[in-house]
Amino acid sequence: MSVWDDLQGQAPVVTALRRAAAEGAPTHAWLFTGPPGSGRSNAARAFAAALQCERPDPADRGCGQCHACHTVLAGTHADVTRMATDKVTIAIAEVRALISRAQDKPSSGRWRIIIIEDADRMVERTTNVLLKAIEEPPPRTLWMLCAPSPADVIVTIRSRCRPVGLRIPPVDDVAALLTRRDGVEPATALTVARMAQSHIGVARRLARDPEARARRDEIVTLPLRLSDVSGAVRAAGTLVDLAQADAEAATVARNATEKAELLTALGLTEQDKVPPAVRSQLKHLADEQKRRATRSQRDALDRAMTDLSTFYRDVLVLQLGARSDLVNGHLDITLREFAAASSPETTLRRIDAIAEARERLAANVAPLLALEAMTVSLLS
Repeated sequence: MSVWDDLQGQAPVVTALRRAAAEGAPTHAWLFTGPPGSGRSNAARAFAAALQCERPDPADRGCGQCHACHTVLAGTHADVTRMATDKVTIAIAEVRALISRAQDKPSSGRWRIIIIEDADRMVERTTNVLLKAIEEPPPRTLWMLCAPSPADVIVTIRSRCRPVGLRIPPVDDVAALLTRRDGVEPATALTVARMAQSHIGVARRLARDPEARARRDEIVTLPLRLSDVSGAVRAAGTLVDLAQADAEAATVARNATEKAELLTALGLTEQDKVPPAVRSQLKHLADEQKRRATRSQRDALDRAMTDLSTFYRDVLVLQLGARSDLVNGHLDITLREFAAASSPETTLRRIDAIAEARERLAANVAPLLALEAMTVSLLS
């Protein structure tokens, strides 16, 4: 097993990164781009592991067996720093800390590697601070930035990075990965891979969590419950509630673990009264979790819009007689009945209504108002 095994459906990328790792003197800055779920951060971590791999033969770098490969993939290698954020934006102070870290010489590996998994969440002022560090890095420092597309990174940064573009992996490859790595039964793996539209992380969560699959089905079948304006308004409220429940399910366990770990580090239990001297630390954690919850709710709502649009996408496929697999194949009969009761033109208008709602949400329109306007539009 090598570090490249989880990069399903990315053969050209793996070939290029293997070659770069074997060269021994790679470009000082890299930009990994690809749609959500394509595995761009996994590709950056695999490349970092291959660069630090202890195998003497350059052609074997990325063995996945040596201590360096294991520690890089586990996030514990002393010379590989990874930054990912669940907040809306990456703070300028966080980037300055990375720049300071980048000046250090490698302590045990060949390179000092800095991976920023959410480079698209840096505002312009923050990226300007990063620019000089990427322009003039120390001799043994490599930067790896990850973003959905090159356009999500300012041109001055983009022009100084070697691009690595990933594609959405085929459904069969995602299903094979879930079966091999996570032990998911093949039929279930194929179903959730289609539901997730090849988004590996989402497919994995759907495979592991029956409640997540149930929430998704309730979102996808929302059009079946739209009959009048009052029902559409109620459906919008239900959609917001489902997205919030999905976001909470993804964060509640992590929040509780973080708080428990902090209390343990402070020598306290849940029942103890918190001394004034350490209240600021608990407040800081609560503030961080609140900011993360905001981002998580936005992401969950956007994912709900994506899932809802797959219903109309499948309807349009049936109406046009296109040769394409249904994302929601388990709803085949229901989709066919719905498709027969409307026209392709109507379906396209409804898909446009969902796209407009996503744009409004991205512009910080109140979620309930944006979704009420959308569900009412779906009636026509």
